[in-house]
Amino acid sequence: MTITNENCVVGIEYEVKEAGTTEVVDSNKGGQPLEFIIGKGQIIPGLENALVGMKKDESGDILVKAADAYGEVNPEAQQTLPRDQFEGIDLAEGMTLYGQGEGGQTVQVTVKSFNDNEVNIDFNHPLAGKDLMFSVKVLSAREATEDEQATGVVGGHSHGNGSCGSGCGCH
Repeated sequence: MTITNENCVVGIEYEVKEAGTTEVVDSNKGGQPLEFIIGKGQIIPGLENALVGMKKDESGDILVKAADAYGEVNPEAQQTLPRDQFEGIDLAEGMTLYGQGEGGQTVQVTVKSFNDNEVNIDFNHPLAGKDLMFSVKVLSAREATEDEQATGVVGGHSHGNGSCGSGCGCH
C-alpha cells in the first residue's frame, strides 16, 4: 500500500530532532501512532510531502527545512504585556504558556524575559527557524472513509472492511 495522494489515512511512528543535534524534541515511539489524513494540512507540509510515495512498513529519515516545518522566526511575533496579566503564574524564562487567541483557538507563547512591570512573550513556535530531522516508520495507510474525508477527523464511521475503493490513491 503506497501513499500516493489526498484522502489517505496514514499512521506513523516518529522521532524528531533539530537537524544536526542528537536531542529528541518529540517522539511517539512506543506509544500510539500519529494518524492523519494526507492533504488536510494536519501535519507540517515538509513531512507530509515526503511521506507521499512511501509504503506501509517503510522507514526513513526525512530532513524538513524550517520553511516547510514551523516557518522562519517572525521578529514581529513578539509582544510586551503588563506583568499583572500573568498574576498567579510563577514565571520563568523559556517557559511555555497557553492562552486563548482572538478566534478562540489555543495560542502557545514562550516567555522570553520579564521584570516586575512587564513580560516579553514570543508567539513563534519553539521550533520556528529550525531544520528538523524526522525518523519515521509508516505503520498504516488506507483510504479515508467518506465521513473522514468530510470531517477531516480520523476514526469516523467505517464503511466495510477498510479496503481501498476506487480513487483511493493508496495501492
